[in-house]
Amino acid sequence: MDDSHAQPLLPALEIETGANPQRAVIWMHGLGADGHDFESVVDELDLSGLPPVRFVFPHAPMRPITINNGYVMRAWYDLVSLDFSQRREDPAGMRISALQVEALIARENSRGIADAHIVLAGFSQGGALALHTALRHPQPLAGVLALSCYLPLTDSLEAEAHASNKATPIFMAHGHYDGVIPFAFAKQSAQFMQAQGYALEWHEYAMEHSLSLPELRDFEAWLRARLA
Repeated sequence: MDDSHAQPLLPALEIETGANPQRAVIWMHGLGADGHDFESVVDELDLSGLPPVRFVFPHAPMRPITINNGYVMRAWYDLVSLDFSQRREDPAGMRISALQVEALIARENSRGIADAHIVLAGFSQGGALALHTALRHPQPLAGVLALSCYLPLTDSLEAEAHASNKATPIFMAHGHYDGVIPFAFAKQSAQFMQAQGYALEWHEYAMEHSLSLPELRDFEAWLRARLA
């Protein structure tokens, strides 16, 4: 993904926990939402004692979504099928969005934050994009926070994965009652990555396609360790 610098930078909301941030979290929202969707999470996290952190919440481009009758909304890639047992994502859209995330990583590099101090995070479609991008990224990242999502384009992972992020910590969480992305499908993604040797922690909660307080407390502790 060496051409990341050629990608136009996505518009993004930025929140800094202090002057001259030394750490960054790039957090992708879900289908139909925008960068403001997880803005409030920053205030909920106890980041005391950590170096200043810059949270970057990019807004996905507007695009028609096949499963929503072509309705145009913010999305990282098209969804072409409701059937989770078959390929449902749009590979071309996924790869373009991954390049846009790479461009955001490169911007943090230019602002003095190394890859090893950057966490990629995301919810739902944004979590799928975070996983896809991180496992192919050519430098070790601080971690991947993958919430209520799954691993896309599994067929191409072996050929495209970069060894640099084989040991990168992954926090993957899902709700038992998720009506958008089935729990079993998400867990299958996690087991696939664990079988490939990735350093993935699996967490499950009694919730739907959402965020819960126990989950937030768990990934807060995980984030503190990654950003310390």
